[in-house]
Amino acid sequence: MSTQSAESTGTAPGRERLAGRRILVVGAGTRKVDGMEHAVGNGRAIAMLAAREGAAVACADLVEDSARATVDAINGEGGRAHVLVADVGDPAECERLVADSTELLAGLDGVVFNVGILSPFGLGGTAPEDWDRLFAVNVRAHGLIAAAALPVLADGSSMVFMSSMSAFMPGIGMPAYDATKAAVAALMRHTAMEGGPRGIRANAVLPGVVDTPLGAATPRPDGPPRERLKIPLGRRGSAWDVAYATIFLMSGEADYITGQEIVVDGGITTLLLGG
Repeated sequence: MSTQSAESTGTAPGRERLAGRRILVVGAGTRKVDGMEHAVGNGRAIAMLAAREGAAVACADLVEDSARATVDAINGEGGRAHVLVADVGDPAECERLVADSTELLAGLDGVVFNVGILSPFGLGGTAPEDWDRLFAVNVRAHGLIAAAALPVLADGSSMVFMSSMSAFMPGIGMPAYDATKAAVAALMRHTAMEGGPRGIRANAVLPGVVDTPLGAATPRPDGPPRERLKIPLGRRGSAWDVAYATIFLMSGEADYITGQEIVVDGGITTLLLGG
């Protein structure tokens, strides 16, 4: 029987690992999915945990109510957070988002790139406009925000890009989504190279099967139900599992780690697919 730690369930107290930091979380809301009204998405968990760890957080999302719900949760725990609304599919909005968060937080020490949308299934089912839309939101936005953030980030800052184990395995049958997640990892490495001279680190977190509203929408139509998936650790991940990996990379604990990918998948990609 698999057990979950207080960290994995989101009940562990903060440890001041980001004390004094100013963090922008892009995609800090949680998608609404029937039957998962109380579930926490990766972005909300990351923003809440960053605040628990002492950071002031700018919570950006396309949907204002979703960003505000994250800010309300942070404020309810005594944290500091601000609401930002932006459509990162619009290049101008990407630059504005960085400028607004820098002004609200009086500086910037970190960025989390959590925004991402799903694509249709199959190559034949993916139209040209689907490819364009996915790359605009899932890749181009990350590059534009990173380009705007690099000049204003404090030396020694950290950026974390949210990729996916779909970056190197086609398990969910969404070719455009998979391709964007692979591209995110490549973009992260270039960002790490440009930021290196100022001690600005960039890394990626690659979640596997995680119980979030977005995760619930990703299994292939012809694949096994999520509850029947075989995972070496015996359970599906939580948004808090993803959040703790992200906060580790944002913190001083990862001060000598850059250009790397951390796969948070319960062992699927190495112990099952690689075995």
